[in-house]
Formats: sequence, structure tokens, C-alpha cells
Amino acid sequence: MKRFLFLAVIVLCSSIVFGKSYSHADDEGESINETELYAQAAVLLDAESGRVLYDKNGNEKLPNASTTKIMTCILILEQAEPGEVAEVSPYAAAQPKVHLGVRAGDRFKLEDLLYSLMLESHNDSAVILAEYVGARQLGMTDAAGQRKTEDSKQAVAAFSEMMNEKAREIGCLDTFFLTPNGLDAVKGEMRHGTTAVDLARIMAYCVKMSPMKDAFLRITQTRSYQFMNEERTRSFTCTNHNAFLDMMSGVLSGKTGFTNSAGYCYVGALQRDDRTYTIALLACGWPNHKTYKWSDSRKLFEYGIEYYRYREFMPTPSIEPLVVENGQAEDQNPYHTVSIMPQREPQPIFRSLCCEQESMCVETEYRSKLNAPVRRGDSLGCLNYYFVTSKGEKILWERVALTAGENVDAKDAGYAFRYLLHEFFLFD
Repeated sequence: MKRFLFLAVIVLCSSIVFGKSYSHADDEGESINETELYAQAAVLLDAESGRVLYDKNGNEKLPNASTTKIMTCILILEQAEPGEVAEVSPYAAAQPKVHLGVRAGDRFKLEDLLYSLMLESHNDSAVILAEYVGARQLGMTDAAGQRKTEDSKQAVAAFSEMMNEKAREIGCLDTFFLTPNGLDAVKGEMRHGTTAVDLARIMAYCVKMSPMKDAFLRITQTRSYQFMNEERTRSFTCTNHNAFLDMMSGVLSGKTGFTNSAGYCYVGALQRDDRTYTIALLACGWPNHKTYKWSDSRKLFEYGIEYYRYREFMPTPSIEPLVVENGQAEDQNPYHTVSIMPQREPQPIFRSLCCEQESMCVETEYRSKLNAPVRRGDSLGCLNYYFVTSKGEKILWERVALTAGENVDAKDAGYAFRYLLHEFFLFD
């Protein structure tokens, strides 16, 4: 978790720099022109660091339809066991299409419902899962098959708040979920939705950071899945609607979405060699333009693959001795200046996914004034390592402490006495 919180800070910092729509290294043609993409908002993200590599209106808040279900899926995987059994409430059974067609009182394993959720994007399965975990969160012990609608809604709302808490934990501060299935919803002045940057971050968490990432990938990579209810009276078959799984090599995962307000949406992940990218597309056309999202997805992934490679940097800092005012000199001469050489950890090697025009630099920051006494390990300043983009912007990447490697005592009466004794009585 500490690692991911650190990455979240980097993501938030980089989003400030990369928040505006732009094309990387456009002086050499290494770019995607905004007009080449159908999506109203689009993002390409380095899933390892959380850095935005390409952004078109990436911080614009928009409805995101069933791409919401990646958060529902990962949260269920982290909060419950796949073999647990959930009962269907009348409220869940009444969800609109696209739905599995469950009946109140039916019972299903959570794992089976997760395949229904992610492969076919069934809205009723999303509510069954959310209500199951949300009711447990609220301490509800009644049978879901007999539950009142208002109680079911309360349980689903509790789960939705868990989704929002998870989003904030990941670093997604522009995300607000009201439903577990992504259906258009409004509460006061807030509407269900997110940004392309946040959605790409959530997918990066699902495929790289979550302790349940392997289960998430197994479910979302499955082409077809069959299961039965616990009563063994009905059988179901689910087929994966993420056609992009077979459009490019290395596709890890993805989720489609559509509502009248959101238009066609897509969130996906791809791994090529040692690089992992996630993309998010919002408002990528309306009927009859269902295939626009596949065109945009290919352009974004191909851009990342062609122009970004891992490179290692080891910028050399300039470290100067620091004067310690009022410090005792080794030769006991009170008129001699005392200096101390700052110590640091071994020179770090930074590895980053970047294009050829990008680099790293280091700047030294010292304490404004150093007075004795100084003790070994005291802070003397720091080394600030910056990632430098092709546009010349600097992003703070890491801060390394500079410390004292020795003790320096302050001048006092005893020090002056020892000096006089040495000068007048022991001088050769």
C-alpha cells in the first residue's frame, strides 16, 4: 500500500504538468493529433508509474457507463471470497437490460456473477454483488430474497461509497460513483462519472497493484464462461464483449461501456515486453459508431509502443562542503574555518518509461545556515531529482537526504582555554 500511495503522489504531481491536451515531442512528429481521435476524452498511462503519456481532455469529468464495473469487480475480489453465495433481491432482479435475467430468491456464487459482470456487463449481476457486500458492511442479516427495496438501495449505496473510498485511496479525486453498474445517475449536483485520467489509473490498479490482480486478469481474459445457479435449475453462458482482446498482441484486459449520456466508452490495458500501458476513452461516439473506440485504442497503444522505452538515468549531483559556523577545528585554532562534507545514500539509478527527448536532472538544496553543534546524521539538505519532459517541464521524482557524516562541537570556554594552553606552554 505504501508503494501505491507514493505512486499516487507522483500521479497527482504529473497530472498537474500533463493536465492539458498536448502531443508529445511534436517537433519530430511523434504525436497523436487531437483531431485523429474520436473520443471526447482520451488518456494513455504508464501503468507502472502512473504517469500520463498522452492526454486529450483527460481531466474532464464525464459519465463512464459500464467501465465503472472494473471498480466493482476489483472491490468484490478484495472484499469477499469467490466461493461465497449471494441471494438475489427483488431490487436486483428488476435491473434494466443488459441483464442476466435473475429471479428474486435465486442464489449464485460470487465468482460466477463476476464473469457475468465483466464478460456480458450484466447490470443485475452488478447490483447482486454490490448489495451482498454492502449489506454485510451495514450488518444486515435478513434474506435478500425477502428484502425491501429501500433496504436494498441502502446496501447498494453503502457499496458505492466503498467504491468512492477505493478511488480516493488510489488517487482518483475526480471520480464519483453512484451505482455499481455505471447506469446514468444523479445525486444533488453530482452525477455518476469520472475522468479519463482517473479511469486509466483505476485500470492500472486492477492489473498491476491490487493483491487480486491475477484473479481480475483471469476473469477479464476469459472468452466464454458457463455456470448454473446454486439450485441447479438454470444454466447461463457468458461471452466476452471486449473484442480488442484479439485485435492486438499483448492486450491484458478491458471493459466496454455505453449509455445515452456517456456514449461509447472503453478502458483497457496492454503489456508489451517490459512495458504496461492503460488507456481510457470517454464519449467515443454514439450509435452508429460503435467501432470508433477500437480505432482510438489502437492509435493510443501503438503510440506508446513506438515512442516509449525504459531508460536508466544516473544524474551526478554537485555536492560542496558546508561551513559550520562557531564549530571547533581539529587543530584547536579558533580562527580556522570548519567545513563538513554532506553524506548521502549511494548514487541512485532511475529507470523510467520515456521518449528520447526526456531526461533527468538533479539539484542540490542546502540548509540556509549551519551552526555548531552538528551531530552525525543531522540533516544538511537534500538532493532533488527531477524528471524533465520533452517540453522542458520538471517533475520532482525523488528527494534524497544529505546528512552529516561526523560530529562538530561548538566553540566554548574550554575550547579557547585548550587553544591558549597549546599556544603558550606546549608550542615547539
